[in-house]
Amino acid sequence: MSWRRYADWARHNPAALRLVDRLGRSRGRLRLLDDLRPPAPSRLRPDLSRWADHDLAAVWIGQATVLLRVGGMTVLTDPVFSSRVGIGLGLCTGGPRRLVAPGLKLRELPKIDLLLISHAHFDHLDRPTLARLPKNIPVVTASDTRDLIADLGFRRVAELRWGESRRVGSITVTAREAAHWGARTFFDHHRGYNAYTIDGGDRRVLFGGDTAYQDAFKDVGPVDLAILGIGAYDPYVQAHATP
Repeated sequence: MSWRRYADWARHNPAALRLVDRLGRSRGRLRLLDDLRPPAPSRLRPDLSRWADHDLAAVWIGQATVLLRVGGMTVLTDPVFSSRVGIGLGLCTGGPRRLVAPGLKLRELPKIDLLLISHAHFDHLDRPTLARLPKNIPVVTASDTRDLIADLGFRRVAELRWGESRRVGSITVTAREAAHWGARTFFDHHRGYNAYTIDGGDRRVLFGGDTAYQDAFKDVGPVDLAILGIGAYDPYVQAHATP
């Protein structure tokens, strides 16, 4: 490692790492090759017309994307609707391909009152998807991830550290400790990573994002609904949960 890169006490990443950072920020507008082999259609066809009859309802759309109704508010977690996630490489994406299409298309979503983002990994913070969503939606995200969202045009982006809360309409979102990591690329390990509790009315929801089991969840208390990712990354038990 060359001392000259740090002689002025500033952070200077090599050109290769700066390139990776730029690719990781791509909006995906021209990734036409991603859909040459489309994912299999989803068997899930949720009926949202019945949501008005319930004070708590949830639909799993795919990956960590869940459409949630709580406290009279509609929340969308970790929205990913792209055919692939990863770094932008011109007309395609360098990353894993989606095997099954989302349970709802973007155009089929109801009015969203809050976007809730757990961390900056590509399969949870998908900039091409965010670029297609209305920019007047409030966003709650992990610490040091605002730069990946605000430049897309979102005007109300709140970062939360563990233990911090944010009131959005009739619900309160609290960032909870997660057993994971937050880096999007090779050198941004400063980024945060959260689980969340969402309190609305007399209901409480736990959204785990990506996390292994940990003792900190004991402090959350009783919940009406726990949304936890399981099984996808076994045997990495330090950072993910298995069934």
